[in-house]
Formats: sequence, structure tokens, C-alpha cells
Amino acid sequence: MPQNNLRKILLEAVEEGLSSLGDSPKQAILFHLETSFEIRKDNIPANLTEFAKALGKIFGPGACYLEKLIAKRLYEKLGLEFEEVESWNFLAYVNNAKERLLLKRDA
Repeated sequence: MPQNNLRKILLEAVEEGLSSLGDSPKQAILFHLETSFEIRKDNIPANLTEFAKALGKIFGPGACYLEKLIAKRLYEKLGLEFEEVESWNFLAYVNNAKERLLLKRDA
């Protein structure tokens, strides 16, 4: 899968995850990400570490639930089975999805 497609799918998963909070909260979060953390919506896939840190600052310990929801949406969109791993964070899930896609492609 080309990198641009993965970025697009990841961005869709982020939007859908944030939408689970409702449209107004999603828009408020995206605005806050851009104004307070200098992360534009279209740049989220290229700034995943900063995005995850920003979610942590916005939601505190509750950020992990939103991150897992986004990860689940990503896995669904990629046709991968999602398995929750207690010790993984958002970046670990995204990296695992990328690795599994490569293995799937090479098989």
C-alpha cells in the first residue's frame, strides 16, 4: 500500500475516532490541536508522536481510550484484526499495523 494511502486512511481513522465524541467536540479538538500545539489536521499522520502527546495534554489519562478507538478504526480500515495489548500505546498500534501491512504485502 502506498504511503499516501496509509496517511489518508490514518487521517480518516483519526477523524472517525474524534467524531465519536460528537461533531462540535471534534471541531474544538482539531482547533485546539492547531492553535495550541501547531498540529494541522492534514499533518497528523506525519506528526503522530506530537499528536499523541497533545491528546495526553488535552484528555489526561483518558487519552488512551480515544487512542485505542482511533487504532481500532485504523485496523478495521486496513482489514486487520485488532488485538488490545495492555502495554502498547497509540504509536505501538500504528507501527504494528504498518508492519503487518508490509508482511501481508510481501506474503
